[in-house]
Amino acid sequence: MSKHGRILVAMSGGIDSSLAAVMLHEEGYEVIGMTMKTWDYAGSGGSKKETGCCSLDSINDARNIAVQLGFPHYILDIRAEFGDYVIDHFTGEYLEGRTPNPCVLCNTHIKWDALLRRADRLDCDSIATGHYANIRQMEGGKADGRYVISKGIDTWKDQSYVLWGVSQESLSRTKLPLGYLHKTEIREMAKERGFIDLVNKSESYEICFVPDNDYRGFLKRRIPGLEAEVAGGNFVHQDGTVLGQHEGYPFYTVGQRKGLGIALGRPVFVTEIRKDSNEVVLGDLPDLYRDGMMVGKLNMQKYATLDQPLETVTKVRYKHEGTPATITQEAIDRIRVDFHDGVNGIAPGQAAVFYEGDDVVGGGWIMKSYRR
Repeated sequence: MSKHGRILVAMSGGIDSSLAAVMLHEEGYEVIGMTMKTWDYAGSGGSKKETGCCSLDSINDARNIAVQLGFPHYILDIRAEFGDYVIDHFTGEYLEGRTPNPCVLCNTHIKWDALLRRADRLDCDSIATGHYANIRQMEGGKADGRYVISKGIDTWKDQSYVLWGVSQESLSRTKLPLGYLHKTEIREMAKERGFIDLVNKSESYEICFVPDNDYRGFLKRRIPGLEAEVAGGNFVHQDGTVLGQHEGYPFYTVGQRKGLGIALGRPVFVTEIRKDSNEVVLGDLPDLYRDGMMVGKLNMQKYATLDQPLETVTKVRYKHEGTPATITQEAIDRIRVDFHDGVNGIAPGQAAVFYEGDDVVGGGWIMKSYRR
């Protein structure tokens, strides 16, 4: 009998999830490892060898850890549900002139739900992942009893931003063993246990179904005829002046500077994408700054709702350090964000996450940004 019960651990084959499984095993949990197959890159037409969490090598790496430590390991094929939800959303957002964040969507709407369903079938009390973040249950005050994600102690590796969408029910059954550790400590622990291959293994930061980082090529392969349908639109200046022609509005993102295919004698940035007219607006860096934004499709964590405006630090992308802002919940599924100072490169379709100290108040998808 295990000391702490049975737990299902998501294992990608990388060092972080592997060490999460190792730690829980050493603590006395009855660990069951599970690697999720989300995408078959070999049939997608890309130019690069399959890498990352979906590759055969990664599946074998996860299984080898389980074999060495003597716990079961399973492969979970969720390619159908992943494709229907995540990839359809990814292509749909670009066609709407927005910039999607598929990793957040996959974490919160596919992987967590899939893991919990399998955990129930395997009689597991809880699930665990190798994310650098923490979970705790609040005591007292308006947040009493609610589960909240907070930042991991390693500020460079902190992944709380990508977990804003995890539901209260899911958080109540989730453990994050790495939240109070630094990446350097994880590497040292792997060395001490003889997992040298894990220490030396390169980490992938690419989208799993676009491992060559060529999302334009992916869209063209995914949507036959798209290239011809959207070609010939105009680059326009903030004042409406036509500056040249582009390849099609879905192939650009707000904040983009490189790869525009136009030379104006100075650096310019994409400041807006106009789907209906197939126009891509270019401007200088100050033209990217916005005072506020509207955020929808919310998931609230620390508080169920906001009865009054709340002072937060709000992040508009993963590596954004965050900006002080006042957030006001105007409807059950809409928050207005007023930044104390301007923020540049706000891209509709990306996730916005609101922090109170280290705690995730909640998050949602950026609908639009504006200047007051």
